[in-house]
Amino acid sequence: MKYVIAILWLVPLLASAQDCKVKTTKDPYTREVKVSTGLVLLTSGQYSIEATKAQIDIMFSIEGKCFDDASTAAVFFEGTKLRTNFKNAGPMNCQGLFHLTFRNTNPAPSSLQNLASKKISSVKFKDNTAKETTITLSADQQESLMRLINCMIDEAKKLSP
Repeated sequence: MKYVIAILWLVPLLASAQDCKVKTTKDPYTREVKVSTGLVLLTSGQYSIEATKAQIDIMFSIEGKCFDDASTAAVFFEGTKLRTNFKNAGPMNCQGLFHLTFRNTNPAPSSLQNLASKKISSVKFKDNTAKETTITLSADQQESLMRLINCMIDEAKKLSP
Protein backbone atom coordinates (compact mmCIF):
# COMPACT_ATOMS: atom_id res chain seq x y z
CA MET A 1 0.00 0.00 0.00
CA LYS A 2 2.81 2.44 0.82
CA TYR A 3 4.29 1.85 -2.67
CA VAL A 4 1.00 2.85 -4.28
CA ILE A 5 0.92 6.03 -2.24
CA ALA A 6 4.54 6.79 -3.19
CA ILE A 7 3.80 6.26 -6.90
CA LEU A 8 0.70 8.47 -6.74
CA TRP A 9 2.76 11.15 -5.02
CA LEU A 10 5.35 11.08 -7.84
CA VAL A 11 2.85 11.19 -10.73
CA PRO A 12 2.54 15.01 -10.77
CA LEU A 13 6.32 15.33 -10.85
CA LEU A 14 6.60 12.91 -13.75
CA ALA A 15 3.74 14.56 -15.64
CA SER A 16 5.36 18.00 -15.52
CA ALA A 17 8.66 16.57 -16.72
CA GLN A 18 6.94 15.11 -19.76
CA ASP A 19 5.42 18.47 -20.74
CA CYS A 20 8.80 19.96 -21.52
CA LYS A 21 10.46 17.76 -24.11
CA VAL A 22 13.47 19.60 -25.48
CA LYS A 23 16.50 18.56 -27.45
CA THR A 24 19.88 19.81 -26.30
CA THR A 25 22.70 20.10 -28.82
CA LYS A 26 26.20 21.53 -28.69
CA ASP A 27 27.74 23.26 -31.70
CA PRO A 28 30.97 21.38 -32.51
CA TYR A 29 32.85 24.57 -33.44
CA THR A 30 31.66 27.23 -31.02
CA ARG A 31 30.68 24.79 -28.22
CA GLU A 32 27.49 26.82 -27.78
CA VAL A 33 24.64 24.85 -26.20
CA LYS A 34 21.26 25.08 -27.92
CA VAL A 35 17.92 23.85 -26.65
CA SER A 36 15.14 23.19 -29.16
CA THR A 37 11.60 21.87 -29.26
CA GLY A 38 12.01 20.43 -32.74
CA LEU A 39 9.37 21.07 -35.40
CA VAL A 40 5.75 21.08 -34.24
CA LEU A 41 3.11 20.64 -36.94
CA LEU A 42 0.19 23.04 -37.38
CA THR A 43 -2.69 22.80 -39.85
CA SER A 44 -1.04 25.04 -42.46
CA GLY A 45 2.56 25.23 -41.32
CA GLN A 46 4.89 24.34 -38.50
CA TYR A 47 6.95 26.03 -35.80
CA SER A 48 10.04 25.44 -33.71
CA ILE A 49 11.41 27.21 -30.65
CA GLU A 50 15.16 27.36 -30.07
CA ALA A 51 17.08 28.95 -27.22
CA THR A 52 20.72 29.83 -26.73
CA LYS A 53 22.35 31.81 -23.94
CA ALA A 54 21.87 34.97 -26.02
CA GLN A 55 18.40 34.61 -27.54
CA ILE A 56 15.12 32.75 -27.89
CA ASP A 57 13.94 32.20 -31.47
CA ILE A 58 10.42 31.17 -32.46
CA MET A 59 10.55 30.08 -36.10
CA PHE A 60 7.43 29.56 -38.19
CA SER A 61 7.63 27.64 -41.46
CA ILE A 62 5.00 28.26 -44.13
CA GLU A 63 5.56 26.45 -47.40
CA GLY A 64 5.76 28.53 -50.58
CA LYS A 65 6.26 31.93 -48.94
CA CYS A 66 9.13 34.40 -49.26
CA PHE A 67 9.99 36.62 -46.31
CA ASP A 68 12.41 39.53 -46.00
CA ASP A 69 13.23 42.06 -43.28
CA ALA A 70 10.07 44.06 -44.10
CA SER A 71 7.75 41.06 -43.61
CA THR A 72 5.47 41.16 -40.58
CA ALA A 73 3.42 38.87 -38.39
CA ALA A 74 0.37 39.94 -36.39
CA VAL A 75 -0.33 37.67 -33.41
CA PHE A 76 -3.97 37.65 -32.27
CA PHE A 77 -4.86 36.54 -28.76
CA GLU A 78 -7.94 34.49 -27.88
CA GLY A 79 -10.93 36.25 -26.37
CA THR A 80 -9.64 39.78 -26.93
CA LYS A 81 -9.13 42.26 -29.73
CA LEU A 82 -5.53 42.49 -28.58
CA ARG A 83 -2.78 41.81 -31.10
CA THR A 84 0.98 42.15 -31.22
CA ASN A 85 2.96 42.93 -34.37
CA PHE A 86 6.42 41.54 -35.08
CA LYS A 87 8.92 42.02 -37.89
CA ASN A 88 10.83 39.11 -39.37
CA ALA A 89 14.10 38.84 -37.45
CA GLY A 90 15.55 36.20 -39.76
CA PRO A 91 17.32 36.47 -43.10
CA MET A 92 15.58 37.00 -46.44
CA ASN A 93 14.43 33.60 -47.68
CA CYS A 94 11.97 31.81 -49.94
CA GLN A 95 11.77 28.70 -47.78
CA GLY A 96 8.88 30.17 -45.80
CA LEU A 97 10.89 30.74 -42.60
CA PHE A 98 9.73 33.59 -40.35
CA HIS A 99 11.66 34.27 -37.13
CA LEU A 100 10.49 35.97 -33.94
CA THR A 101 13.67 36.61 -31.96
CA PHE A 102 13.89 37.74 -28.33
CA ARG A 103 16.89 38.43 -26.11
CA ASN A 104 17.44 35.85 -23.39
CA THR A 105 17.19 38.09 -20.35
CA ASN A 106 15.93 37.62 -16.84
CA PRO A 107 13.10 38.52 -16.64
CA ALA A 108 12.05 37.61 -20.17
CA PRO A 109 11.02 40.47 -22.51
CA SER A 110 7.40 41.56 -22.03
CA SER A 111 6.38 40.65 -25.59
CA LEU A 112 7.67 37.11 -25.02
CA GLN A 113 5.88 36.99 -21.65
CA ASN A 114 2.64 37.89 -23.46
CA LEU A 115 3.13 35.00 -25.88
CA ALA A 116 3.75 32.68 -22.94
CA SER A 117 0.81 33.81 -20.82
CA LYS A 118 -1.98 34.39 -23.37
CA LYS A 119 -3.48 31.88 -25.78
CA ILE A 120 -2.70 32.73 -29.40
CA SER A 121 -5.76 32.23 -31.60
CA SER A 122 -4.10 33.05 -34.93
CA VAL A 123 -1.03 34.53 -36.60
CA LYS A 124 -1.33 36.57 -39.79
CA PHE A 125 1.88 36.71 -41.85
CA LYS A 126 2.54 39.31 -44.55
CA ASP A 127 5.22 38.17 -47.02
CA ASN A 128 7.54 40.24 -49.23
CA THR A 129 4.77 40.75 -51.83
CA ALA A 130 2.31 41.97 -49.14
CA LYS A 131 0.18 38.82 -49.48
CA GLU A 132 -1.29 37.68 -46.19
CA THR A 133 -1.36 34.12 -44.86
CA THR A 134 -3.21 33.26 -41.67
CA ILE A 135 -2.49 30.32 -39.41
CA THR A 136 -5.35 29.56 -37.03
CA LEU A 137 -4.55 27.46 -33.97
CA SER A 138 -6.90 24.91 -32.44
CA ALA A 139 -7.45 24.82 -28.68
CA ASP A 140 -4.91 22.00 -28.29
CA GLN A 141 -2.35 23.84 -30.41
CA GLN A 142 -2.86 27.01 -28.36
CA GLU A 143 -2.17 25.14 -25.12
CA SER A 144 0.82 23.35 -26.61
CA LEU A 145 2.40 26.55 -27.96
CA MET A 146 1.88 28.41 -24.68
CA ARG A 147 3.36 25.49 -22.69
CA LEU A 148 6.38 25.19 -25.02
CA ILE A 149 7.11 28.92 -24.87
CA ASN A 150 7.03 28.80 -21.05
CA CYS A 151 9.23 25.72 -21.11
CA MET A 152 11.79 27.37 -23.39
CA ILE A 153 11.87 30.50 -21.23
CA ASP A 154 12.74 28.29 -18.23
CA GLU A 155 15.33 26.30 -20.20
CA ALA A 156 16.89 29.49 -21.61
CA LYS A 157 17.42 30.85 -18.10
CA LYS A 158 19.55 27.80 -17.35
CA LEU A 159 21.78 28.57 -20.36
CA SER A 160 22.53 32.20 -19.52
CA PRO A 161 25.47 32.90 -17.20
